[in-house]
Amino acid sequence: MMHTLTNRDSDHDPTEIKLTLAAERLSQQQKQQSLIMQYCFVEGSFADLARDLAEYLHITADVEPLLEANTKDEVLKRLVTASANLNTYPEKEFTAAYNLLVYLVMQSPNVNMFLPRMCDNLSKPIASSSLNGPGLALNVLTTIFNLLSPDNEVRFNVFQAILRLVKVSGAYETLRPQLKKLDQWLEEWDLDEEDQRKLFGQLADVAEDVGEDGESYEYILKSLRTFPSAEVSTKEAQDLSLRALKAALVSPTHFDFHDLTSLPTIQALSDSHPEHSELLEIFSEKELEDYNDFRDENEDWIEKEDLNNSVLHRKMRLLTLASVAASTNSRELEYKRIAKALQIPTEDVEMWIIDVIRAKLIEGKMSQQKQVFLVHRTTYRVFGEKQWREVATRLDQWRTSLRSVKEVISRERQQAEAQKEREIHEVERKVAGASGMGAGRRPVGGRDNMIEMGTD
Repeated sequence: MMHTLTNRDSDHDPTEIKLTLAAERLSQQQKQQSLIMQYCFVEGSFADLARDLAEYLHITADVEPLLEANTKDEVLKRLVTASANLNTYPEKEFTAAYNLLVYLVMQSPNVNMFLPRMCDNLSKPIASSSLNGPGLALNVLTTIFNLLSPDNEVRFNVFQAILRLVKVSGAYETLRPQLKKLDQWLEEWDLDEEDQRKLFGQLADVAEDVGEDGESYEYILKSLRTFPSAEVSTKEAQDLSLRALKAALVSPTHFDFHDLTSLPTIQALSDSHPEHSELLEIFSEKELEDYNDFRDENEDWIEKEDLNNSVLHRKMRLLTLASVAASTNSRELEYKRIAKALQIPTEDVEMWIIDVIRAKLIEGKMSQQKQVFLVHRTTYRVFGEKQWREVATRLDQWRTSLRSVKEVISRERQQAEAQKEREIHEVERKVAGASGMGAGRRPVGGRDNMIEMGTD
């Protein structure tokens, strides 16, 4: 739009530009009006519709003088205030009445003055329909959200009201498809870090309530990233960090802890919550033996923090097997080495290998005959100096192997060339021998023979 106006400035006079802008504003208003009609399905003058709604809400005496004075915003104030009573009206009339109210409010140039109160009313229980009430209110709030322009600051407040209702009703599935637009909305709303944090926290709560722990965890991480460096040690930041850490530890599918260890708020736990920090370090880069030592020293603390030791112990075994597979210098990992690292009987090794493969930490093939696991792919839990040394060692091994292969190929090539030379020499020798025999032989009926016979 700005680019278009800039071009017009150079081609048209100011009067024409003003007329064009006015026409565009009128077109936008008409589109908005069409959208309102599409959602609300009402028509009629403002005064007539306001009078009908006032009569329905039993406030005609208050509204009529304001209509005669043509003070629309005052009329809307009375209607919005009285709309709180709609929560007690029959369920079948609720949506129609609210659609009419939404239609009237959207006519005002000061629409943002009325929407917070409406959102507050819709967030309260609907006494006339305890079962369907949240869904009815959610439909009205969704209509309001869709009618507002994308950059309207109140749209954020409406969305928060929607989240509160989704949390109450458990209707997260209806919201999930729309969350694909969340990044776009955040950009349009231009929220500060505190509001973003609040929004991500609400989304995390909503997802957690319906059992979507993975999505909840991702929103907690997003919330943690909104803390400035000066606030990473605040109680709010630390509480949220502990929540993220516990969720990651007990999750049956979360094995990469780099997303936590890289966060300043998590790093700050080393001072305020050393046990949590130590446990995170163990799950990030250490093995089962280290966890067992920690458990023995902090058994009461684990119970106090409501951390399930059996869950943690099992997860640590899976991570340990991944580490052992990643650190082996050859592709063959012996069963007895796995059994020792996981502290299990040899006969249980294959069961744990299957579990680690299912967790997508390693890929490979078991050889029952040789009692080894053939490693095809592994996941490094942490990549530091030790892992770089392992990579260097493997590169040296590959270089040595390639050099050997190259030498074999070179030797075979030389032998092949030598064999080819011998075959060529043999062919040439045979050709030369055949040519010599042909030159020394005399034809029986030739002239030389006749002369020799005549001499005799």
